[in-house]
Amino acid sequence: MIVSVANRMTKSIWPDGDVTAELLQNARQGEPQAVDALMDRHRDSLRRMIQLRLDQRLNQRMDVSDVIQDVLVEANRRLQDYMANPVIPFHLWIRQIAKDRIIDAHRRHRLSAKRSIDREQPQPGKGPPDQSTIELANQFRDGALTPAAAATQKELAAQIEAAVHLLRDQDREIILMRHYEQLNNQEIAQSLGLTEPAASMRYLRALKRLREVIDSLPRFHDYLRE
Repeated sequence: MIVSVANRMTKSIWPDGDVTAELLQNARQGEPQAVDALMDRHRDSLRRMIQLRLDQRLNQRMDVSDVIQDVLVEANRRLQDYMANPVIPFHLWIRQIAKDRIIDAHRRHRLSAKRSIDREQPQPGKGPPDQSTIELANQFRDGALTPAAAATQKELAAQIEAAVHLLRDQDREIILMRHYEQLNNQEIAQSLGLTEPAASMRYLRALKRLREVIDSLPRFHDYLRE
């Protein structure tokens, strides 16, 4: 049985919105230090968001820090336009720039690499924290982890990460947004250009497909019965 996610969600990876709003207000008043602080406080969040999505085959050809720097430079360049018309929260705006950069990076390296990335063994990006993965795993069982199950958390984390990366792009993206970035349904709807009911339905479909994938993993199936 799928357990409600509402009481299992941990804190979002993105910085506090109230502080961001204050920094934006100071930036509008022409304080350059506010712009620097605004960008710096989103750096770690961008790193986690990008690491979740950047194929490890690309890590042999480029550095995540380079992608982050590109995102921050572009965000700085476009900041005045955003502040003039902030139709979505800042963290959703800057993560969209990051998402576009990830897409560009994959496309550019596939076209330019002497040896096609597509012929290399595919691997997911750097795995999310074990706790986020275990919380996701717990959506498919009732009750807390037994001592025996807790002892195998790393193994289970590896299996659930593998299952997530076997999903099609649309399903994987919404799982990553909901469980690893800890975006709420309203934020996901804004990011994807959907209504909130449509975003909720897409998430539930993705969760169902994830269940179908993990049901095929023997060790995870044993864990669900513990």
